Amino acid sequence: MPAVTVENPLTLPRVTAPEGASARPVLAVTTAPQGFEGEGFPVRRAFAGINYKYLDPFIMMDQMGEVEYAPGEPKGTPWHPHRGFETVTYIIDGIFDHQDSNGGGGTITNGDTQWMTAGSGLLHIEAPPESLVVSGGLFHGLQLWVNLPARDKMMAPRYQDIRSGSVQLLTSPDGGALMRVIAGELDGHEGPGITHTPITMVHATLAPGAEITLPWRQEFNGLAYVLAGRGSVGAERRPVHAGQTAVFGEGGSLTVRADEKQDSHTPDLEVVLLGGQPIREPMAHYGPFVMNTRAELEQAFEDFQKGRLGTIPAVHGMTASGPQG
Repeated sequence: MPAVTVENPLTLPRVTAPEGASARPVLAVTTAPQGFEGEGFPVRRAFAGINYKYLDPFIMMDQMGEVEYAPGEPKGTPWHPHRGFETVTYIIDGIFDHQDSNGGGGTITNGDTQWMTAGSGLLHIEAPPESLVVSGGLFHGLQLWVNLPARDKMMAPRYQDIRSGSVQLLTSPDGGALMRVIAGELDGHEGPGITHTPITMVHATLAPGAEITLPWRQEFNGLAYVLAGRGSVGAERRPVHAGQTAVFGEGGSLTVRADEKQDSHTPDLEVVLLGGQPIREPMAHYGPFVMNTRAELEQAFEDFQKGRLGTIPAVHGMTASGPQG
């Protein structure tokens, strides 16, 4: 981990917060509970226990793996519906196939991101390809849910396949960190992901002892989730480790530092940095639907049950049928 690296980070644009930028304080550090999703792949619920006012416009995020599957073990999710938000699937290591009831889909692997705007609704499936099921192997990724404002909740579904080679790569002044801008912008450097709600999504790798202090848009919230390793966050150096989320307060910059010593199996600090402009609208969320009112949720369930979100295509030996859970 991770798949996207560079031999010499000092060849990349360097980013740091300007002098005098107000440091964001750390409001809380939470630990993600572990569980299983879909057909039984392990996940950590990164945002569990965090008040939604600090998450908005993000809804949830799962760290999938990191797991080394034996032959026959890889698992995915069955067909399921979505409406009213966007799903962002980022594969750090491994491979995943995705498909929807509108005919969209494809394969993402090793640093690729699949950005699905569910909008008015569709049926969707994610699963490891047959070759990975047979051979086993490493699998590690993230799935992030990003809310849509009321005006966009019923838009037509859309896909973005963001390949690993298209992400914007940046470094710190001393070259001790590699930052991959997947969506939004960081200090004027834009990632390839096109978002309806203004956000920034960055995957940063910090070598032992390295520190980054990044400019952060004042109107955005600020979150840091540790994928692997140990370090600290904020000017106050609040300790964090794998599976923990730091919630930042207001300010113009945020700081992350890697501990001098890391575990042998995780040589660097791996962290995902998220910021977004809060939507500040009422949210009604149940299962795979994220709407503004209870009545809209009930309509989503009715539309799903009556097949209005699509039907499962007849592929890979599956029989076309009505919607399934």
